[in-house]
Amino acid sequence: MAESILGKLGFGRASGVDKAGWGRTLAVAVVAFIYFLPVLFIIFTAFKPQGDALLVPPTLSPTSLFGLIPDHFVFKPTLENFGSVFSRSMTPDGAPEATGFDRYFFNSIFIASASVLLALVIGTLAAFGFSRYPLKGNDTYLFIILTTRMLPAIVVIIPVILMFRVVGLSGSYLGIIMLYTAFNLAFTIWMMKSFFDELSPDVEDAARIDGSSGLRVFFKICLPQVIAGLAATFVFGLILTWNEFLFALLLSGPDTRTVPVAMNQAVSSGGRGTDWTLLAAIETLFLVPVFLVTFFLQNHLLRGVTFGTVKR
Repeated sequence: MAESILGKLGFGRASGVDKAGWGRTLAVAVVAFIYFLPVLFIIFTAFKPQGDALLVPPTLSPTSLFGLIPDHFVFKPTLENFGSVFSRSMTPDGAPEATGFDRYFFNSIFIASASVLLALVIGTLAAFGFSRYPLKGNDTYLFIILTTRMLPAIVVIIPVILMFRVVGLSGSYLGIIMLYTAFNLAFTIWMMKSFFDELSPDVEDAARIDGSSGLRVFFKICLPQVIAGLAATFVFGLILTWNEFLFALLLSGPDTRTVPVAMNQAVSSGGRGTDWTLLAAIETLFLVPVFLVTFFLQNHLLRGVTFGTVKR
C-alpha cells in the first residue's frame, strides 16, 4: 500500500523513458551553464571594484554561498561602475570627460528598432506577394534578394562609404537606418515567406469570394496567423542589428554612434588603458534590452522557430 501511494505521488521507480528524459535534461542544463559562463563572468565583473578585475586568483562570486566558496574568491559587489557609465569621469590631465553612454544607448535603441520595424513592414508585404502572387521566375528573384547577404560587410564597406559621402548620408540617422533596413530585408523576406507558404489558402479564397480585397485578406486573415513569425523575425533582426559594429563605426557620426562603438572607445580611453569593470558594466547594460524583448516574446519566438515543422 505504501508503495502504491508513493507511486501516485511520483516517487516510484522511474521507467527507462523517464530516466532518459532526466538524463537529456541534465546534459542540456550542463551545456547551457558552460555556454553561459562567459556572460556570467562579464556580469560579475561589472559589479566588482575596479581593482578586483585583474586579481590572480580571480574573485568569482559576490557571496560565499554559506561558506562553500573560500573568502579569497569572494568580492564585495558595488554599483560604482554603472554610475560611471552615465556620469562624468576625469582624464589624466584633470579635464572632465563624459562617457556619452546615454546618447549611444538611445542611438542603439532608435536605430535598431526603426530599421528592424521598417524591414519587417516592407519584407512582410514582399513575402506575401512572393507567396500568394508568384511571378515567372519567382525563385530567381528570391535568390537575387538572398545574394545581398552573401558578401561579408567588410567587402562592401568601401563602396557604401563612397556612396554615403556623395549623397550626404554619412553620420546621419537616415543613412544608417536605410543601410540596416537593406541588410535585414533579405532575411525578413525569406523568413516571412516560409510562414505564409504554410498557411492554407482556403480561408483567403472564401474571403475573396465574399468581396474582400487583397489588402483586407492580408491584414485581417493572413497577418494574425503569422504573429509568431513576425515575433521570431523581429527578434533575430534586432539581434543582428543590435550587435553590428563595422558600419556603426565607419558610417556613424559623433551624434549617431551606437553602443558597440562606445565599447570600442572604453577599451582604451584617455591613455589610461582598458577599464575592464567599466567595459563589463556597459556590456551588461547592453544585454538588457535584447534580453527583455526575447523574454517577453519567448512564447511567440518558440512557436515561430517551430512553425511548419509538423506536417498537417
